[in-house]
Amino acid sequence: MIKLDVLSDPICPWCYIGKTRLEKAMEAEPDHPFAIEWHPFQLNPDMPAEGMDRREYLETKFGGKENAVRVYGEIEQHARDEGLDIDFAAMKRTPNTINAHRLIHWAGIEGKQNAVVDALFKAYFKEGRDIGSDDVLCDIADGAGLDAAVIGKLLKTDEDVASIRERDAHSREMGVNSVPTFIVDNQHAVPGAQPVELWVKVIRELNETQAAS
Repeated sequence: MIKLDVLSDPICPWCYIGKTRLEKAMEAEPDHPFAIEWHPFQLNPDMPAEGMDRREYLETKFGGKENAVRVYGEIEQHARDEGLDIDFAAMKRTPNTINAHRLIHWAGIEGKQNAVVDALFKAYFKEGRDIGSDDVLCDIADGAGLDAAVIGKLLKTDEDVASIRERDAHSREMGVNSVPTFIVDNQHAVPGAQPVELWVKVIRELNETQAAS
């Protein structure tokens, strides 16, 4: 197998789109060599712990309502092209994602990372839920087969907060400045929500290289 490390944030729509495109390629090439691991990268590391009003956040980030509407109109079209029905109107708050990243980390220990990442994307983009909320995170954990009571207790502590921040900082020091970023075999960085066709090409080339070695 070949390690595919994915740096992502569960409130990043391009990460959701990028994951969808990668999975379509893996479905088209079921003999793909990838072993996937998800890693933390906060789009908004300075976000208040309680999050903030999403409209205020977007208008501040993009320099006004008009730009925010334009940018997210483009994102919505790309999402729709991939069969993703994102309900932007239902998303009222932009959360701090440190606890969501902690949950992804703990899910990895239990071999349930992908299910949790999927559930976080669905909760935020399709259901408009606040994935900064402990209750929502516990519900997601439960749905993915994790012990929600244990997760709830961990969330009330600072367990792994420093580790998540250190991993995030390390990625930035290595030159990562946007997500999603895919790192193939600890060597090749592939930034952005790449098209299905590119991933199919990468998978075929990797398989050919492995077969020839």
